[in-house]
Amino acid sequence: MSGNARSRLLDELSTVSRRYMASYALFNQALADHLGLHPTDLQCLNLLTLEREPVTTGRVAELTGLTTGSATRLVDRLEKAGYVVRERDAEDRRRVLVATVPEKIVEFGRVWDRLGGGWVALFDDLDDSELALLVNHMRRTTEFSAAQVARLRAGNV
Repeated sequence: MSGNARSRLLDELSTVSRRYMASYALFNQALADHLGLHPTDLQCLNLLTLEREPVTTGRVAELTGLTTGSATRLVDRLEKAGYVVRERDAEDRRRVLVATVPEKIVEFGRVWDRLGGGWVALFDDLDDSELALLVNHMRRTTEFSAAQVARLRAGNV
């Protein structure tokens, strides 16, 4: 591929990526509004559903990049909305864990399924190597974004 063609593709990728991120942010806001949540709370809830076990508020802070005080307030809001509960750690009664409420997560999943029901069909025409490429891209983008968030929070821009 010539340098000119690659340059055009990279320019297009930049434009499409920006539109993709904006569309996801707007979707996230609309879904959060629908559920009566703040967009950050919605993404925290999403991340909590990916954790295997209940987590500490410190872990919530790590997942979201928030301070522990802000993470505590976020957990307060999710608890008030009925999505999480605080429970004592059975092995260390001094530790408090944040656990998702299964019924609310099922309800959340149903909304997600109604909205994203056609999402899998977007990939029907892709072969396994193309899907693997997308998965690799998403992983690399996630890692890159995390590094950029760390730079922003550290003031290294």
